[in-house]
Amino acid sequence: MARVLYYVYDPMCSWCWAFNKTWSAVQAQLPSDIELRYILGGLAPDTDEPMPMGLQKTISAVWRTIQQRVPGTQFNHAFWTECSPRRSTYPASRAIIAAKKMDSSVEKKMLLAIQHAYYLKAKNPSNADVLIECAEGIGLDTVEFKELLNKPSTQQQLLADIRFARKLGVNSFPSLVLETLGGLRVLDYEYTQPAALLSQLCTVTE
Repeated sequence: MARVLYYVYDPMCSWCWAFNKTWSAVQAQLPSDIELRYILGGLAPDTDEPMPMGLQKTISAVWRTIQQRVPGTQFNHAFWTECSPRRSTYPASRAIIAAKKMDSSVEKKMLLAIQHAYYLKAKNPSNADVLIECAEGIGLDTVEFKELLNKPSTQQQLLADIRFARKLGVNSFPSLVLETLGGLRVLDYEYTQPAALLSQLCTVTE
């Protein structure tokens, strides 16, 4: 049985964005017997309510903390003045699922497009028009994408991912869980050191 590495994330999780460089380095060096699967964890459900100002300040402060702790991580802080934030990451998560349904090879491209729109271009991925723009940017048909984005089956898949993430014992993002014949193990990692994660992947075999 091949080992399975679950990467549990949310496309609008700022710590996932901060982990990108190290995560890319890890993926490039994964042992050949490991199968990688992305799982959407569901950070914040659907809402049309504006994000409270106190929460906006809290998340904005997290961005600045990340920039201090993970050098090189970029954020466009104009997001907080140019957009109308909502605490709603499910739309962006459904966009990942819709893109994957259209082309299974574009999951990571869609994730990166959403992160770039949010963190670098100060656009709001809680909004459908931004998600459609991201889909178009990676070459997807926008008519089909929009239809899939709003399909009940897409929401059902998201909820299934979230339930599975909870079964893995995950409540924060990013999280990495390794499945072997011996069961499940939540792995430790560092935001700037790929070796911290790779050492565990190379030593845990069963």
